[in-house]
Formats: sequence, C-alpha cells, structure tokens
Amino acid sequence: MPRLLLRATATASAVLGLAQTVLAGSFLNGHYEALRAHELTAMALGGLLIAQLPVAVLVRRRGGAGGARGPWWPLGATALLLAASGAQMGTGYERAVGVHVTLGVLLVSGLLFGLVGAWRPAPAPLATSTPEGEPLAESGTESGTISGTISGTGSGTGDGGSGRLPRPTGAGADAVEVAP
Repeated sequence: MPRLLLRATATASAVLGLAQTVLAGSFLNGHYEALRAHELTAMALGGLLIAQLPVAVLVRRRGGAGGARGPWWPLGATALLLAASGAQMGTGYERAVGVHVTLGVLLVSGLLFGLVGAWRPAPAPLATSTPEGEPLAESGTESGTISGTISGTGSGTGDGGSGRLPRPTGAGADAVEVAP
C-alpha cells in the first residue's frame, strides 16, 4: 500500500509540475490571469509534497520485500523537492525571474525523475535458499557470489544460471579481439 500511495502522490506532483510550465508559458504569452492559476498550482504542489513526506516514510519503513526496509530515495527526494518548491515560491514572490525559471526547470525535472522512480518495479528480494529449502550453491569465482543454480536449472548458457558470461580460458584468454 505505501508504494501505491507514493505512485499516486508522485503522479499528481508531476502533473501539477507540468501544469506549472503551461501556466508560466501562458503568462509569458500575455495571458496575465494565468499568473493567479500558477500561484494556486504552486501552493497545491507544495501541499502535495508535504503530504508525500509521511508516505515516503512509510515506503522506507514498510516498503521492502520480506519485511526488509524500503529504499531511502523517496524520503530524500521528497524532502529535496519540498525545499525546492518552497524556494521556488519565494523567488516567485520576490520576482527573481532568472532564479525562478532556472529552479522551476530543475524542480519539474526532479518531479519527473521521482515519477519514474515511483513507477519502477520494486527489486526482487535476494534468495538465500531454493524452494525446496536447500541453500544455493557457491560459485567458484573470486568474489564468492551465489551462482543461483537450483536443482540443475540454469539459463542454458553453461554459466550455472548466474547470468554471467563464462570467462575465457586457455592461451591468449586475456587478449580480447574486437571486430570492426
């Protein structure tokens, strides 16, 4: 449920951010009544980012798979976007147009990156045993990673199902030839 709420607030924030660009452009084209709508949309965006803060905390506390904690990025990104939104409103009221426009571009970019991150699938939990309860086999690599071989199943490439390409062996294994 926390990820669903994050997706909803991130989507609404991105929509409001994109609406801000349209309203700012409309104002600059001479439709002066768009400035009031721009101001109200900025206030709504700030309020939505305030509402997204506890959602980001919930994603961190309960967002992980298997009872693990969720990622930090929603909380950090929301706090940064909220601070940028406050600075954006301040520069708008002070008529610091150069800073206001630059910060607006960065703010909308951050909202869109947050939208993409919120809709990205959650990473799968790391498996520590097979479905039959047998531990995964250790691979013979220097890093000691788990190979992922489960009861003889694999990717069919002879790599034991690890997803890695096999290391070259034999004479000249260190030389790599690239065709033009």
